[in-house]
Amino acid sequence: MARTFPRQGPGVSGRIRTPGPASGELTSLKSVDLAKVQDTGVGSFFDRLMVRGIFTATCVAASVYFRPFELPQLTAAAVGLLFSVLVILFEIRLERASLKRLIGAAVGSTMGILGAYLTMLVLSYTTMQSGTRSFLGVAILLVMAYVGLIVGAQKGDMLNLQALGGLFGAERGTRHTYKIFDTSVIIDGRVADVCEAHFVDGTLLVPQFVLRELQMVADSADALKRQRGRRGLEVLQRIQKIPDLDVEIAEDDFPNIPDVDMKLIELAKRYNAKIVTNDFNLNKVATLQGIDVLNVNQLANALKPVVLPGEGMRVFILREGKEYNQGVAYLDDGTMVVVDGARKMINKTIDITVTSVHQTPAGKMIFGRYDDRAEQHARQSAAPAEANGARTEGGTREGQAGEHGPRPVFPESNRE
Repeated sequence: MARTFPRQGPGVSGRIRTPGPASGELTSLKSVDLAKVQDTGVGSFFDRLMVRGIFTATCVAASVYFRPFELPQLTAAAVGLLFSVLVILFEIRLERASLKRLIGAAVGSTMGILGAYLTMLVLSYTTMQSGTRSFLGVAILLVMAYVGLIVGAQKGDMLNLQALGGLFGAERGTRHTYKIFDTSVIIDGRVADVCEAHFVDGTLLVPQFVLRELQMVADSADALKRQRGRRGLEVLQRIQKIPDLDVEIAEDDFPNIPDVDMKLIELAKRYNAKIVTNDFNLNKVATLQGIDVLNVNQLANALKPVVLPGEGMRVFILREGKEYNQGVAYLDDGTMVVVDGARKMINKTIDITVTSVHQTPAGKMIFGRYDDRAEQHARQSAAPAEANGARTEGGTREGQAGEHGPRPVFPESNRE
């Protein structure tokens, strides 16, 4: 789907504008970490906060006690605090990684350290100076460990944890737990009804760049675009209020990718998520790249009642068809019905016979035939009844005339 909406700067927060006429208030969507634990037992937010506080205090105390590089106590305390903050930030980042990526990173970093150790053994037999040899050893160790960590994390998705049996069954159960909403499906609004019916599970991700696009549409000078954008914001707030449904805002962005559809595909690859959309082009592109897509239009077509050829239907002919002597009708769910021989029956309700049903990417089309011979037969059956009624009425009139006596044969002038 080609989008021509202007892009907004990177300084947009996770708050969206309420489409009220003059309120101008801002309503914040629920935005939390992707791996945040939603319980109140062990491992909750307060438990982790307490553990992180103890870890920070321990790092500061150890740095003040040992005073690395013979630093003053205040400087050593600052170094310990900075070290603990960096470790906590790294730990928060690791929470978002899957088990496959963690295993791949651990294996890659271990192999990198092993390779650096073997390289240092080779360097120990050389005649270079000890200072140079020590520098090269530390540099190789850092490079090999870093490269092994990054490459192992990127290739970790290729691991097959199912080969280990039920040891990692929980990891398989959390697969495809994220679903990413497209701009088109948010504006469409039907996905809110699907969510209220509890047919969508897992975590619903709303990318930040999708929110920016909705904001730009809602602030557009075009009245139609502005109405569509405000409708999308209302749908998001409606989904947010659904109980037992986790809606999160993904802060990830891809500045080097200008197209929103390609950003959605890259985000789905990063989180191993499904894309919820009703855009035909995005559906095809994402499917070609191996991403699971939930198409709302396909769901709506699957829920439409099944009509078989030969069945009878009663439809209201709304307009003329493209072909000769065709009429077009629509069912309550919006399905188009093309009826042959119904051109003269526009603005009338008729009975038709279904001839075929065609499934198209845009929806389902029903073709039928209108047979006016039954109506003609009914008219012909009604004609003799009308004639009999006329004859009966004529006979009654003759009987009434006979009661007054017969007409005279000769005129009165002849009698004289």
